[in-house]
Amino acid sequence: MQPSIPEIVKKICPAVITIVVSKDLPKIEKFWTFPFGGKEILVPESTQKEKVKIGGGSGFLISPDGYVLTCAHVIEDPEAEYTVILEPEKIFSAKVLERDPLIDVGILKIEGQNFPYLELGDSDKIQLGETVIAVGNALGEFEDTISVGVISGISRKITAFGGFYSKATTLRGLIQTDAAINPGNSGGPLVNLEGKVIGINTAMVLFAQNIGFAIPINYAKSLFDEVLKSGKRIRPYLGVKYVILDEELAKILKTPVNYGAYVVRESIVYDDRAVLPNSPAEKAGIKEHDIILEIDGEKITSDNPLAEVLAKKEVNKEVKIKVLREGKEIILSAILEEKK
Repeated sequence: MQPSIPEIVKKICPAVITIVVSKDLPKIEKFWTFPFGGKEILVPESTQKEKVKIGGGSGFLISPDGYVLTCAHVIEDPEAEYTVILEPEKIFSAKVLERDPLIDVGILKIEGQNFPYLELGDSDKIQLGETVIAVGNALGEFEDTISVGVISGISRKITAFGGFYSKATTLRGLIQTDAAINPGNSGGPLVNLEGKVIGINTAMVLFAQNIGFAIPINYAKSLFDEVLKSGKRIRPYLGVKYVILDEELAKILKTPVNYGAYVVRESIVYDDRAVLPNSPAEKAGIKEHDIILEIDGEKITSDNPLAEVLAKKEVNKEVKIKVLREGKEIILSAILEEKK
């Protein structure tokens, strides 16, 4: 007999945590005024700093020894401090082990043993219409907020806008759910009726009702396994700056194709280069204004960009690169290196 929703909630809530983001910021001690343009301008004076809460989100424990999964955008500030609140009297300083903005997954570690934790499910086996439960710290104030819904869509693509330190990020392969996901829920678990985590709540659509998204838990499993094995995510590195072509951009740049990665520098200043010195790309013979069409036969498009294709490859392995140069297709070979 399958457990009821209240029974599942009772099981999972102890492992769902609140993440507090804090930072040392200038402490405003007083204001000075001086006249400017016929008005009085206030100028703050500060000689000290104080720790200030600047954000927060949700997360959940996945092991009894303190490993925590959350969203990368929740822990994106490299200069901030992160605190995990398990209960009002159980507060832990957290160490960031990994942030992967490509899939929006972050991993934290707190010191201790015998923590409550959640079992991870298999997001490849989810089905449309399946009942799910979203748990998180809604609006940063209401801990253990529960919402129930169904899986409304699979393999969705969205462009998400994070905080101050992040650019707009395109996330793919997401789980869509009508279970309510609110600000502060980011990083919390999406759980099936077996009480297993199938996703990490990541985003909602503003001004729409009951449209939320979660990162498939299998993405996080892969990252977690790699971090446990080598201490970090090892990503292959090619060493080019580029823009992904589509129909509109191809017309503007007058390129002969409307797909692929167009190799081009970001600006014509200083020593900016489209192909980085001593990189695998330079060693392979890739040049500025080349268009990378395929990697090992896999086509580069706006739906399948170069970064995602490279992420599936292995470091120190050779790849075949189809390049369009001056109207002719050529095949180059590159040995990918580890991204530092």
